[in-house]
Amino acid sequence: MIVNERETQEGLLVAVCDEDVLGETFEEDDLSLTVTEEFYGGETVDENAVVESLARAAVANIVGTRAVELAVEEGFVDEANVLEVGQTLHAQLLRMS
Repeated sequence: MIVNERETQEGLLVAVCDEDVLGETFEEDDLSLTVTEEFYGGETVDENAVVESLARAAVANIVGTRAVELAVEEGFVDEANVLEVGQTLHAQLLRMS
């Protein structure tokens, strides 16, 4: 998976995607999701590193079947809040403090 971390005024923003979705566009009805190199491009890491990043995130955007499934399995995202966009999954995390 690919992780991109950046500090913002609101805290750590983490973008995670499966390697095979980077650069792809997915569409479902009126919804279009483009997984850009600019936003999602970053370091290729293992699942443990993804979990560590998500644990520190104030905000996270997660795209790709495996990345979203991992976020659900680890309790970061409720499965009911996962969107199916075309042939992939998308979820967002916002940690309120």
